[in-house]
Amino acid sequence: MTKLIHVVDTLLKWFLAGLMGGIVLVVCWQVVSRYILNAPSSITEELSRTFLIWIGMVGAAFAYRTGVHLGLDIVTRRFNAALQRKLAMVLTASVVIFAIAVMVIGGGNLVALTYELNQMSAALDIKMAYIYVAVPLSGVLIAFYGICQLYFMACNKPTPVVEGMQ
Repeated sequence: MTKLIHVVDTLLKWFLAGLMGGIVLVVCWQVVSRYILNAPSSITEELSRTFLIWIGMVGAAFAYRTGVHLGLDIVTRRFNAALQRKLAMVLTASVVIFAIAVMVIGGGNLVALTYELNQMSAALDIKMAYIYVAVPLSGVLIAFYGICQLYFMACNKPTPVVEGMQ
């Protein structure tokens, strides 16, 4: 299981780095084409918006994996270690259920509907369903990481840290 987590972590880091590099290049080109060439590119705004959606959704899954996603532990820190562990398992299971029910199933329905209705993006001329795939994909990643956390909690082992993120 640790090997699989490491592979997914590595792929996700490189994918997010590629998206970040892509959005930087697209926005830089937008500035150059608009202010220096006086001929703004028509696809850069929509492409940067698409990159931002993907970075936000997939980045949320990676943030959940690394433990930097928003979490409030003010109340739970007041409990003893055994109760904190049980509560952590319940909350992690809730996250998995939410990710599957809302993001994977609901997001999958959104993708299917927009694909069926043949909704197209204006400037990129691609199906909006391809852009919306970020929602169920991120849900699958969050569910995967949550299930892995539950496994390690049940085995009373620490969850492996992401390489380079200590």
